[in-house]
Amino acid sequence: MSDSDNNTTHFGYRDVREDEKAGLVHGVFSNVASKYDIMNDAMSGGVHRLWKDAMMDWLAPRAGQRLLDVAGGTGDIAFRFLKRAKEAEAVVLDMTESMLVEGRKRAEASQRADQLDWIVGDAMALPFEDSAFDVYTISFGIRNVTRIEDALSEAYRVLKPGGRLMVLEFSQLPNPLMQQAYDLYSFNVIPRLGQLIAGDRDSYQYLVESIRKFPDQEAFAALIRAAGFENVSYRNMTFGVAALHSGWKI
Repeated sequence: MSDSDNNTTHFGYRDVREDEKAGLVHGVFSNVASKYDIMNDAMSGGVHRLWKDAMMDWLAPRAGQRLLDVAGGTGDIAFRFLKRAKEAEAVVLDMTESMLVEGRKRAEASQRADQLDWIVGDAMALPFEDSAFDVYTISFGIRNVTRIEDALSEAYRVLKPGGRLMVLEFSQLPNPLMQQAYDLYSFNVIPRLGQLIAGDRDSYQYLVESIRKFPDQEAFAALIRAAGFENVSYRNMTFGVAALHSGWKI
């Protein structure tokens, strides 16, 4: 019996065995893949686009770089990266093939087919050699990983010396009253939108719960440092609804 048969983790507010979580997460994103981009706009009022643009502003993609976008889903980050970096390459990796299928349907995918690869894979066991990428990004995906520490260790391994990690993830608002208002919106509105638009209330209930289980900004920065990254810092987006974390493999 493996350790994952005995160890437990969380799936939203539920406790599950570690070896069960990946399948449960896969089910969530398989269910919502066709409506994923529409729901992102509906839930955030389109603000997620500004967060992703801010991510690119801080990242400052350069010509010729090679990006690995983990949990890259429908390609939002990869497309933005390639638009800003000439002669760059991007690999979009996701555990859910149906998300990648939706990404390939987008017009940007055919326009940049020679610069893009789409790969089904696991953030905790990346199918790449050491020091293979200049940039590693993960956007709204790391909270779904069974063992965050393993994913960060893999990020460090596949980055070249001088490479950069950047994580965009939902986070915690430092103001208790604002957090309370955000919680009221999240728990009362987002699952209903999921039912209305995607026909799936449960998946978006999980999304809301998974955000509350994710470490706050300082705790997550500490995990990044523990993985070996240096010059770790973060910026809050929309008062802390989301946060951008940056680290360097020196």
